[in-house]
Amino acid sequence: MKRIAVLTSGGDAPGMNPTIRSIVLTAKAHDIEVIGVNRGYVGLMEGDLRPLDVSDVADIVDRSGTILYSARSHEFHTEAGMQKALAVCRENGIEGLVVIGGNGSIMGAKDLSERGLPCVGVTGTIDNDIGCCDYTTGYDTALSTIVDMIDRITDTTRSHWRCAVVEVMGRDAGYLALNGGIAAGATAILIPEVPFDVEKDVIDRIKAAKAKGKNYFVVVVAEGCSKQVESVQALAKRIEAETGVESRATVLGHVQRGGSPTLKDRVVGTRMGNYAVHLLMQGIGNRMVVIQNDEISDMDILEANSITKTLDRSLYDLAMEVSI
Repeated sequence: MKRIAVLTSGGDAPGMNPTIRSIVLTAKAHDIEVIGVNRGYVGLMEGDLRPLDVSDVADIVDRSGTILYSARSHEFHTEAGMQKALAVCRENGIEGLVVIGGNGSIMGAKDLSERGLPCVGVTGTIDNDIGCCDYTTGYDTALSTIVDMIDRITDTTRSHWRCAVVEVMGRDAGYLALNGGIAAGATAILIPEVPFDVEKDVIDRIKAAKAKGKNYFVVVVAEGCSKQVESVQALAKRIEAETGVESRATVLGHVQRGGSPTLKDRVVGTRMGNYAVHLLMQGIGNRMVVIQNDEISDMDILEANSITKTLDRSLYDLAMEVSI
């Protein structure tokens, strides 16, 4: 291949820029041109392209977000939308594509591969919810941010003998909430993978900890629990009414997506981007770059996306055992 493209799609994640950098530098080392696609599949359909050279990526390894921007597109998932994207690739001599994103973005790479354009998917999501990968780029940075934010909230919670109810991201997965809650010393952690009862798993735990002499509390709630918990604001009001502990709710929101990528996200993103280019150099498409047991490999995209990730229940049980 002489010309490949790269795009980022879906929610941005720390580590996307180090991945882009690795793709460009690896390709340039083998005299391959790289075209950056702005705004994901939207930009691919509209032909919003720009060449990427070494100078464009030399200083982005420490930057969060994505220099290629991101967007979500319903049109792309139609046959007409995919044909528009393929036409743009043909018109611009693009022979292969690397897609950086989560499950939905990677499935777009599969659709294009099945229509003749070799594509490789690379993870880029803070949710850590891609079943074929032990780890997704962006997760470590987001988790570090969450712990830092909860620590700051805990400072004032401790000072005023309050209860802090904190909602974190993760979509339908509880990895951020569980590990963030453990690291922040939460009294209760609510995640969608484990059924819970607010009275038993939150109210009673706070009362029990209070009886042991604790005078401040932190409850971490995954956003995927919205079907069971009306809102963290409502939960805070209930805690205050039933325990007598003044309670405040905080939704961390998009602060979790920002911040300079951690060492792990820089290294994993670099390894995955490099591997993706080497696949395309061999003309291999319809593949997903995966990391398992800290080893980088690849597998069929459809097979990769069919794997369901299962949260380690023993880690949740440990969290409940050591919480107070």
